[in-house]
Amino acid sequence: MKTIPQLSLLTLAMGLAFQPAIAANASDTVTIVAPTPLPGLDLNASQIAAPVQRGLVNDAHSQDLAEWMNRHLGGVIVQELQGNPFQADVQYRGFTASPLLGTPQGLSVYLDGVRMNQPFGDVLSWDLIPRAALKSVTLMPGSNPLFGLNTLGGALALETKDGRSQPGTQLQIQAGSHGRRNLLLEHGFVNDQGLDGYAMANLFHDGGWRAQSPSDVRQFFGKLGWRDGRTRSHLSLSWADNDLHGNGLQEGSQLASDWKSVYTTPDITRQHALMLNWTGSHEVREGWNVSAQIYMRRQKGSTLNGDVNEGSLDQSVYQPSAGERSVLAQNGYSGYPNSGANASNTPFPYWRCLANALLPYDSSSKEPAEKCTGLLTSGQTTQSNQGFVLQSSWESKMGDARTQTVMGAALDTSRVRFTQSSQLGYVNPDRSVTGVNAFGDGVTGGNVDGEPWDTAVDLQGRTRTQSVFASNTWSWAGGWNLTTSGRYNQTRVSNLDLLTRHEGTDASLSGEHRYARLNPAVGLTWAPSAQLQGWLGYNEGSRAPTTTELGCANPEQPCKLPNAMASDPPLQQVVTRTVELGLRGRLADQHAWSVGVFRAVNDQDILFVASQQTGYGYFRNFGQTRRQGLELSLSGALSPEWSYGVHYNWLQATYQSEETVAGNSNSSNSAGPGLEGNIAVKPGDRIPLTPSQMFKLQVTWKPNAQWRWGLDMQSVGRSIARGNENNGHAADGRYYSGAGDNPGYAVFNLSGQYVLQPGWTLTGRINNLLDTRYTTAAVLAPNAFNGNALVARPFAANPDGSYPLRHGTFYAPGAPRSVWVGLRYQFR
Repeated sequence: MKTIPQLSLLTLAMGLAFQPAIAANASDTVTIVAPTPLPGLDLNASQIAAPVQRGLVNDAHSQDLAEWMNRHLGGVIVQELQGNPFQADVQYRGFTASPLLGTPQGLSVYLDGVRMNQPFGDVLSWDLIPRAALKSVTLMPGSNPLFGLNTLGGALALETKDGRSQPGTQLQIQAGSHGRRNLLLEHGFVNDQGLDGYAMANLFHDGGWRAQSPSDVRQFFGKLGWRDGRTRSHLSLSWADNDLHGNGLQEGSQLASDWKSVYTTPDITRQHALMLNWTGSHEVREGWNVSAQIYMRRQKGSTLNGDVNEGSLDQSVYQPSAGERSVLAQNGYSGYPNSGANASNTPFPYWRCLANALLPYDSSSKEPAEKCTGLLTSGQTTQSNQGFVLQSSWESKMGDARTQTVMGAALDTSRVRFTQSSQLGYVNPDRSVTGVNAFGDGVTGGNVDGEPWDTAVDLQGRTRTQSVFASNTWSWAGGWNLTTSGRYNQTRVSNLDLLTRHEGTDASLSGEHRYARLNPAVGLTWAPSAQLQGWLGYNEGSRAPTTTELGCANPEQPCKLPNAMASDPPLQQVVTRTVELGLRGRLADQHAWSVGVFRAVNDQDILFVASQQTGYGYFRNFGQTRRQGLELSLSGALSPEWSYGVHYNWLQATYQSEETVAGNSNSSNSAGPGLEGNIAVKPGDRIPLTPSQMFKLQVTWKPNAQWRWGLDMQSVGRSIARGNENNGHAADGRYYSGAGDNPGYAVFNLSGQYVLQPGWTLTGRINNLLDTRYTTAAVLAPNAFNGNALVARPFAANPDGSYPLRHGTFYAPGAPRSVWVGLRYQFR
């Protein structure tokens, strides 16, 4: 284990601060933003070296934060790989914040200064963020070190409402397509003793537009504030209890036959979360502010996933043997075939699965893990994390320059307990999975290739991160600003395998890992006038491997996330270096524009790579990747009634190292058609799921005080399918069906509201106005189904005895046209 030097408070570097978006419609408005997650002294647009976007979350039509960002923030796209709107992947500049384990995480998210990326895999659960309680969203581009670990492509800073910004009481009800029902209550108050308070309760149900995909979201958020002269204090509580069904991707031909169909069920996620957060600040004197934060989060989650057991697809699963028929008869079963069962007359086989589950444990022929076509995986996760931040910020003079300085320290600790079990079963005609008495416990599941089938996991992980950070901005006459800042992080990850406790044994997940790095940044801006500003910046960010990744990093013992983990060779931390360059300004005091280019280079990217064992994989460091692009925006007012916003983004996300990875469902793999083989990735190959072009348009019309209409459009270009990392896949119509990419698409949405009378407002929205059929992402994978039948061994054996499989392209389908209406009442 490589030793990392201990954290030193004397170790500070220089780096970049951040830039807010320019106000679109008012030339005398200066948008400000805090340069760190914990507010102190704010910076304005002329001081920041990046195209930060900031918006007020006053859109009552968006059901969750991901949907709001997809409509309002340039460069942001949403991909529904989980098949549930509350479990979307959110991508910006080719970096992702996702609830899905195994996705390379590259965006950090903060709610009132608390990091919302979870200790277990850095994943992000959007359903735990109370969107209705949000006041503003700020998107910080680049690998800004002041926002801590995992800020590789950007950071989201979310600010909640309080009693001063949201006084009064309002009640809103909403209903519409797919059985959606929503009840939202908000109340805020402020008094002359310095107290203010805000509370929000949200009950949301959606039956889901796809088969067996309902969601129930229950959220509460409350905040109590106190202000006395120069002292401010806020205590908030956030609570959520959610039940989400998301049935993921579907193979292309089956999706074309039935747009609402699902591949397998169930796919259930249940989460219960509680967060307490206290922030306080005191203005020691004018221009000198001291602030602090203490937070605590607790979260419990459970998952149940029904899948095809891909280990059975190259096996004989149809006709029970004489011994299997005997054990079935002994246990009272009848109706099993005595001979002749095959794929043509048995579309959903299950007799061999039942028989193998009934065979004695010591039977050498007991192989339910090879004869059962279905797999049920259940997992439980308990997470707790807590921490504090101390920060001081002040203004001063240094020669001819005015300076703004921030210094601080932070400590974050977390503890994770993850348990998992697998149960074998068989797939039914409705694509559900029925379990049998065979588990991945090394006993009842029998053998796979002569080895006991054991997938059980009981892992405990602890993480401790200590940080110190500093930033200084020099401002001179003539609009020149220079900002330097840096953050030193030291992270310790401790894993304890509660099934195999001894570190160093082949099967143990136990281990100690230490990571430390100083991330610097520097930014220069020049603003000769309010009509023209320019920026140039360089910044570095890093991400330490998580408990999940370290527990699944051995190519000799691959995992099926979240189904299993293996012993853990150490991974290196990811380091991102970003360069920004751009201009921004205003035209005729009514239109704001921005032009920028960036390049972000990742070293030691952590990727989840499929292994030679179908459906399994492991985490590994991947040489170098690069994301570079062009960002254009224009917004403003055409008249008092009409306003608009336009965003265009061009992105080139490519691998920059030669690597060999598994390409089991890729037609160009080294093993041959339908078999499990490798593919060679070369520099210049496009990274999957990163579209190269994106265009967004928003138009708002407010003809009078009663009516307001909005039309928005998101157009997204083609992206490479996951599994096609070498960009070489092509369908042959026999072993492989479906393209190696996801086609581009464009979606229009219409919204409106009408003030019926003082206090009463009617709202409505039509998503996917033109009822376009589109998909947001694609993945290459084995396809177990041919029409309405599960087919094992779809082709004859090769001379070496191997059986090729049928593979397809699986897509994340977009929702059809959906209509919702709501009524809001503001109590007087």
